[in-house]
Amino acid sequence: MDPAATEQKRNNARQKLMQFILDIGSKAFSPDIPESSRVEGRKEIKTFNLIAALNILVRPGHAPAWLRPKLMEALTLIPLRPDGVRATMEFVFAVHPSSTVRVSEAAVPQKRGANITHEALEMASKLLSISSSSVTPEIWYSSIAPQLLVLLDGDEGPELTRTASYIIGFGILGRKASGAPGTAGWKCLAEPLLYAIKPPPNAQPPSTKDDDEIVDLSKERVLVEYQDLVTALRRLRSLVVSHPNQGLAKRLLSPLLPSLWTLSTWNRASSELSDKVCGPASELLKIYLKLAPSPELVLYLIRNLGYVGGYNRQSPEWVYKETGKHEIGIVERKPRAFFIGGAPTAPQVTMEDIETKITTLLDLITTTMSDADIIGAFLELLQRWFKAARQSRGGSVLIKEESEETRDPLEQLIEIKTLQSMMENVPNKLATQPRAILDLVSEILASSAAASDEDHNDDEVTGVALSLLNMIVTVPGFQKSRVNPDTLSLIETSLDKLSKSPTDVGKTANNLGLLLLYRDQIDDPSESLLPPAPADRQIEDRKTYSLAISYITAPDSPPPVRSEGLHLIGTLITSHSPVLDIPGILVLLSSLISDSDEYIYLRIIKLYTLLAGYHPRAVTTDLLDQFIDAKETYSVDARQRFAEALSQVIERLGETFTGDLAQRVGDGLLSVAGRRAHRPKTEARQAREAKVQERKNKEAADAWGGEVPDFSDPTTPEEKARNEILERIVEGWESKRGSEDIRVRASALGVLGMGMEVNVRGMGVRVVNLAVELAVSILQVERGVEGGILRRGAVMMVNEFVRALDRVGEGFGFGFGERAREDLMRTLGWVRDTDGDGLVRRQAGDVVESLEAWGVRRLVGKGEEDKGMGMLRGLVVNPVERVNPAVGEEKVGRVRIEEVE
Repeated sequence: MDPAATEQKRNNARQKLMQFILDIGSKAFSPDIPESSRVEGRKEIKTFNLIAALNILVRPGHAPAWLRPKLMEALTLIPLRPDGVRATMEFVFAVHPSSTVRVSEAAVPQKRGANITHEALEMASKLLSISSSSVTPEIWYSSIAPQLLVLLDGDEGPELTRTASYIIGFGILGRKASGAPGTAGWKCLAEPLLYAIKPPPNAQPPSTKDDDEIVDLSKERVLVEYQDLVTALRRLRSLVVSHPNQGLAKRLLSPLLPSLWTLSTWNRASSELSDKVCGPASELLKIYLKLAPSPELVLYLIRNLGYVGGYNRQSPEWVYKETGKHEIGIVERKPRAFFIGGAPTAPQVTMEDIETKITTLLDLITTTMSDADIIGAFLELLQRWFKAARQSRGGSVLIKEESEETRDPLEQLIEIKTLQSMMENVPNKLATQPRAILDLVSEILASSAAASDEDHNDDEVTGVALSLLNMIVTVPGFQKSRVNPDTLSLIETSLDKLSKSPTDVGKTANNLGLLLLYRDQIDDPSESLLPPAPADRQIEDRKTYSLAISYITAPDSPPPVRSEGLHLIGTLITSHSPVLDIPGILVLLSSLISDSDEYIYLRIIKLYTLLAGYHPRAVTTDLLDQFIDAKETYSVDARQRFAEALSQVIERLGETFTGDLAQRVGDGLLSVAGRRAHRPKTEARQAREAKVQERKNKEAADAWGGEVPDFSDPTTPEEKARNEILERIVEGWESKRGSEDIRVRASALGVLGMGMEVNVRGMGVRVVNLAVELAVSILQVERGVEGGILRRGAVMMVNEFVRALDRVGEGFGFGFGERAREDLMRTLGWVRDTDGDGLVRRQAGDVVESLEAWGVRRLVGKGEEDKGMGMLRGLVVNPVERVNPAVGEEKVGRVRIEEVE
């Protein structure tokens, strides 16, 4: 078909569409027709294709003045339609300048791995997370919330799931105005997920029966069905693991901890139940334990070890219960008044369940928490048990204070069982902090020794204390000199008193006393030359460092946990911790910068800049080596991220970016930005890929018996030409015959420009002159359409050079005289007039103006106190204030113009 005819047909279709929209708008909002007719006219407006047309019509001059505000309002309310959220996201991803998605692909971008950039994601989040001024927040969020929650199910593809998680997590729940408890955003997006897992005290079952139907009150009412529970867990998991918003994860998971614990440890769960309920609940529980570890959290889980549901332990309002074969639901319990003789007691866990749950709890905390948190919980449990035992041996009659609450016997039993299990299963972790344990052991032994004088000794408590003492003393490398002298003296005195008892406790105390006396002589004499014991802070820093590394490197760590690990590394850097292995940290960061999650590698770049403040040479050199990539191990994206990190590090260094370090960085960047770089491994890989592609094309042609037909979507000549240009540009960016990638070269020019902006003196005359010469040669030689980004980088680097000249003045010795300035202006002027890239032409014009202004400033002298332009050579510019040198008086007179020969 003739291209002109096709274009005419396309214009006619566009005009027809616009006229159709105008007609519908007139039916819906025209003041000349009745209100009832306008309401019917509004119902004719559809959603998906309406966005593009409305974006054209709301522009000035495209619609009547009375209709334009209505069209603008209709455009802002499109997300409230049943498919408005999806349509808005897809439209933004299709038209945003940073996206490479074709308009014809906008309907199903996630199916083809759409390039949803961070900029487009932020734009979509702003459009959807902030309510329109024409509706209340309650109406806005109640309309878009169901659409966003459905996207969390993952049926529409992982890209839209991540997009919905970002909009909910950062755009809505991440803002105080819409994400705080009680706000419309929290009620519509957070509460449906939370209440489906842990209903509120006054929860009512969903109404599914007719008003006239008889309801059997003797049957249990199901508050949350099994499928609703599964859906809530799946959506909550998608929301938490799809982005590293640690604060939001804590806010969402903290009220659900007992519920997640109960669901994750459900007894005799089938494989289906484990996959849909127990597995997601366990993963969410582990995430919270890694984000907010503390001894108090361990004790909280121990107190809720037998949690069955509800808010009242004695009589829960609802419980988790099997509602069908391999199904769990939330069932309402009848109030006390419903039963004759009172309501039944709450369901109780069996001793077998307690043993199983304690084992599961120890496995959970040992894999997610540090040794310090585990020891803190152990010591708290031991103190509680010691206090209860000491009170019980005070006599048969105990006086209880009014403020003291009666503890649940089942809870006390669980604590004792947990304490016993920790001593049996994790003694290696308990022995890592001997000081805290020895302090408590000394207190228990002293109390036991005092009680032995009164014949009230508790052999059970004393036996536990002696077992702990034996565990600490027999650890390899234990030395008495590292123990607090007061604590050691108290322990030895107490052992001496207890050894006089004829019981088994006395014999054990006597043996431990002898072991403690001769402990230093038992070990190899060479062990006495061990270095001094590390300080408490060093011990904690080492454990924090190990915990951070485990969070980052674990293969199953979700983004929030990895982000928490990077946060822990950052706290160690800011605290000047001596335990940091700087080479190891640099290797770790360089291996993580290729992460596909944008939030992770942005945090890594921040860590690079943070670390550069304390180790500038090591960080800068490592980033430069990784960016140059002599071994050809990194992708183009990873190298560009290294360039961004190097640029931010140079900006942070400021005036300290000087000397041989700055010159080395400059030489390395020049080698990458030039045309002579050769990458043999890349060339060999490209040759292999070309052969494979050629073989596939030949096989396809043989199968079709000729040329392979084109099954792509039909496109107009304009779209086809545009796509061909884009493909040519993208293909031109890539390396050819082992040459350097154009995108990497442009990044190198950008980092060179940053170096000139920060400290042009520190980079040196040689490097700066070579950089300017390289930029000029790029503008003259790299004239292809694919080299547009490279020429932009060259022009911007020249602009930074001109700004640096203006700052440092003429005394630096660049050798940039009048002739060099004219040559550079001539080249830039030619680029401004002839370059095929509009952005390059505009930038070149700006740099030419800057050079002209700089040339004028060179001719202008500085007046006293830098007033105005000062004095031009040979001409008085501001002769308002004159001084008579003969008289020494200042006279103010009018300006006179005289002709002087």
